[in-house]
Amino acid sequence: MTQSRPRRRGANFNLGAEQAEADKRLLHSAFYASDDYLTISDKDDRRCFIIARTGSGKSAALQQLKEDSRDHVVRVIPEDLSLQYITNLGVMRFLDGLEVTLDPLFIALWKHVLLVELIQHRYNVNTPAAKATFLATLRDKIRKDPGKRAALEYLEEFQNRFWVEADQRVREVTEKFEERINKEAKGKIALPGSADATLGATTGDTFSSEVRTELADRFQRIVNETQMARLNKMINVLDEDILESRQNFTYVVIDDLDRDWVDEKLANALIRCLFRAVLDLQRVTNLKVIVALRTNIFEHLDFGHRSGGQEEKFRALALRMRWTSTQLQDLLTERIRVATSDFDVKLRSIYDILPRTNTTRGDALDYMFQRTLMRPRDIIAFFNEALSISGGRAERLTWDDIKGAEDSYSRKRLLALRDEWKTSYPGIYSIFEVFEGASLPMSVEEFTRKLDDAITQTAGDPSFEGTDWIYELTAKMWTHSDGSWADWYGPLVSLLYNIGFIGCKTGSRSEFQFAQNSPDFAGRARNLESITDVTIHPAFQMGLDVRVSYPAH
Repeated sequence: MTQSRPRRRGANFNLGAEQAEADKRLLHSAFYASDDYLTISDKDDRRCFIIARTGSGKSAALQQLKEDSRDHVVRVIPEDLSLQYITNLGVMRFLDGLEVTLDPLFIALWKHVLLVELIQHRYNVNTPAAKATFLATLRDKIRKDPGKRAALEYLEEFQNRFWVEADQRVREVTEKFEERINKEAKGKIALPGSADATLGATTGDTFSSEVRTELADRFQRIVNETQMARLNKMINVLDEDILESRQNFTYVVIDDLDRDWVDEKLANALIRCLFRAVLDLQRVTNLKVIVALRTNIFEHLDFGHRSGGQEEKFRALALRMRWTSTQLQDLLTERIRVATSDFDVKLRSIYDILPRTNTTRGDALDYMFQRTLMRPRDIIAFFNEALSISGGRAERLTWDDIKGAEDSYSRKRLLALRDEWKTSYPGIYSIFEVFEGASLPMSVEEFTRKLDDAITQTAGDPSFEGTDWIYELTAKMWTHSDGSWADWYGPLVSLLYNIGFIGCKTGSRSEFQFAQNSPDFAGRARNLESITDVTIHPAFQMGLDVRVSYPAH
């Protein structure tokens, strides 16, 4: 009988994919239920807007939620809703030209999509016969309530396509709205062409200001009335008659709002209106709608003048995912345990694969954490680089393996930072490059000279894509000659701090503050005014080939 060879760590051993949701084995077997995940899955915790940086684990958490509550999760994929179709309608362009606010229509669309998805899931409505059975059952439940009967009539309006895909239902609602607008326009506006001409053939620019105002008021009233009354009655039906018991508790998960699912100009409005629809659905006891959104997109939502003063409510319902060193250590330990579960030598702790702590070099895990933005993706990427360098030569990594991995890891993290923020700040990598070869730490004066270089170099580069945001962040520099340093440079410094690129110090006896540990630092003017030294975050130092004359922390 041939004895099987013992399995040990080989050259290709790693801690799994950096994106946990792409590594089904480790996601299922080594998922770490952090406090944030427990909040997300808590049926009684009403925080429903999950705000997180790229690589913080939000998508993995939502996928695990589906695993843990398999029959009680509905996923809505924005790309499947054909919302791009709305922007191409002539009537939408016409109304936008008149500055008619379309928010009520978008809120109604979200509510309609969510309501029908929930009904389909609850009653398995996927055929005309199933729909008829559902309506009959619901009609019998609410026959004594006239208000709820009106809500039922709303559903019956969509009877021909009730069970079809979500994108077709979006088109159905939008087409009905378009018909109503065109009907209202006839006789009020001289449309070119035949008697069947629609508003798509003209624009609001062709009218005098008085006519524009009158038309805008007329059409705004129609938009404001878009199905809202009956939709709100349907929410009552959903609460009291459809998800009426705890056993029917349902999560709705909406992720991937950072992808190219809709025109960029419209994305802000649609996400803002989704938030408002979710806020209204909070009154459904046995429902939790969870919206996951990247931090950079959340911070750019225009809550101000169109959200009816609800920004405070949105922020109160937001959960910002953050990780502590203890949580990340536990996550790594779970991964190493599962990754070596069928090995001859099983590892029980992440420290089983690290060089031992000593007084000269310190704690290897702390060293690696200091070179991350305290996100799962960062630390997993660092470990995988080190494991690749080691080639499975020994059971433990060495300090040489870790140091050897740092250069490649740092360059990749710098590119990842660029990719995370380039949509909001095109060309931001040009700002990073200005700090290549810098000596750290930088005094405020040295740092200011670097910022001046960044501003002047990008201003003189016709290929630079970020002129608008650079000008916006430095506007006071050109318009307020008597401003303070914080007035002139503060917005740009805050951006670089908040994305994690720099750290700041406020005195010789203080330590450098970084966004992952002190997220509110750059939001206070007195902190900006007190900055004495600036450094590049250790995660990006080797990638920029900087010269460091002090310990990283």
